[in-house]
Amino acid sequence: MRLNVNPNRMELLKIKRRLIIARRGHKLLKDKQEELIRQFMILIKEVQNQRVELKKKLSQLYINYIMSVATQAKRITDYAVFSLGQELTVTKKQKIVMNMPIAEFTFVFGEITKNYSLTDTSAKFDAVFRNSKEVFPMLLKLAEMERKLTVMAAEIEKTRRRVNALEYIFIPNLIETVKYITMKMSELERDALTRLMKVKEIVRSH
Repeated sequence: MRLNVNPNRMELLKIKRRLIIARRGHKLLKDKQEELIRQFMILIKEVQNQRVELKKKLSQLYINYIMSVATQAKRITDYAVFSLGQELTVTKKQKIVMNMPIAEFTFVFGEITKNYSLTDTSAKFDAVFRNSKEVFPMLLKLAEMERKLTVMAAEIEKTRRRVNALEYIFIPNLIETVKYITMKMSELERDALTRLMKVKEIVRSH
């Protein structure tokens, strides 16, 4: 649908300038959309790999826990788990990537403030302890990656809507308006030329 403007040369220049800017903006947004989709697909693959690795670690943790319970009383294993004390420092850093706020986390284990009894627990419980230290950062990392996927999906959708608005509404409207103004100006020029010719004929006849 064309814009409601006066069909004159000044408006034609304005609309043509807007059309140039709109086409440039459309290309930039299209490039951004393609890059976002490319990064999104890479991240999906990374998330899938992270889930596979996490599943392996969780399975190993569960096996070691079951074997620990099998070699010592369950209450001893559970007591050892809850008697552990170790600090975990989580640092959050906010990054802006392609206008998207992306949170990144780093994890650092501190010193063990409370330890379990080495005499009461089996070697398998040591494996449980090691596995749990590996699993927790992986869980947090997976949560970070999935949050990034959500942010990227929203940005892709927002960019897609803007690209479509330019491609199917705004730019066609400007093109139609340019055609309309050009046609009207041609009509006005023809009318002016016709009137001029009539004036010349009248002048000649006298």
